[in-house]
Amino acid sequence: MKIVFALGGNALGNNPEEQAKLAFEVALPILDLIQQGHQVVLVHGNGPQVGMIKTSLDYAHQHLEKIPFVNLNHAGAMSQGYIGYALQHAFYNASIVKNIPIKPVTVITQVEVDEQDAAFQHPTKPIGGFYTEEQAKVLEKQGFAMVEDAGRGYRQVVASPQPISMMEKDAILDLIRLGYTVIASGGGGIPVAKKNKTLSGLDAVIDKDFAASKLASLLDADRLILLTGVPNVLIHYGKPNQHKLDTVKTEELQRYIDDGHFAPGSMLPKVLAAKAFVQGYTQRIAIIGALTDASAIVEGRAGTQIID
Repeated sequence: MKIVFALGGNALGNNPEEQAKLAFEVALPILDLIQQGHQVVLVHGNGPQVGMIKTSLDYAHQHLEKIPFVNLNHAGAMSQGYIGYALQHAFYNASIVKNIPIKPVTVITQVEVDEQDAAFQHPTKPIGGFYTEEQAKVLEKQGFAMVEDAGRGYRQVVASPQPISMMEKDAILDLIRLGYTVIASGGGGIPVAKKNKTLSGLDAVIDKDFAASKLASLLDADRLILLTGVPNVLIHYGKPNQHKLDTVKTEELQRYIDDGHFAPGSMLPKVLAAKAFVQGYTQRIAIIGALTDASAIVEGRAGTQIID
């Protein structure tokens, strides 16, 4: 099967040491699937990492004249290389430990978006670390959009437009056919818009779950697997009648979405991305579950399956 995985940036830690350790843990269960003959494409988030890169470069620019100002789309490209390197490195080392041959490769991916997407007028995507209210006010005066994030402090928010297509789609397909394990559309991809037949980079962060869903559709994948910190999607979360969903059809899922069962900042993007991938395709399955259950998810023994 052709499988697209989506992995959150938070699952890869907040510094290079954590990232190396956690990337190795990510590689192990996915290697088992590759050994079974599955074609794997991995999409990762970059929220903590792109925030770290952008904040560091902004600070350097403010204190050193020779350091240029770097736009968010360039910081996103840097995060693709940074995280892609960690994953390639981890896959190689894990393949030695498990004696499974693998050819990991990272594709720096440009994702086309609509410059008129309403998201550019209403930034909602949190990136980077947490700040106190006083620090947030200083950053707001410097032109950053800041919001309070679930009682944990203030974070910068940026636009999160919907992906339309991916400029490197054909290259990714060619690499898959040649037996490579592809890491693509990292951090949701680098947002670009077409202007007079040329591309222009835009300052935004595309949600990695929506990007993974779009990539899976473009590749005509069999499975879209959205990895998260819980083994199943839950409804009536935190209430006495809370229960998990095992298999759910898109029509039923839409009712749960309309009833407000899923939080906008966590599960809602995942269920919307899953629904978009499978709707109208009876042969496709999207699954939301835990990384540690990766093999069981592919076999249909774990996670929440979304079907049309």
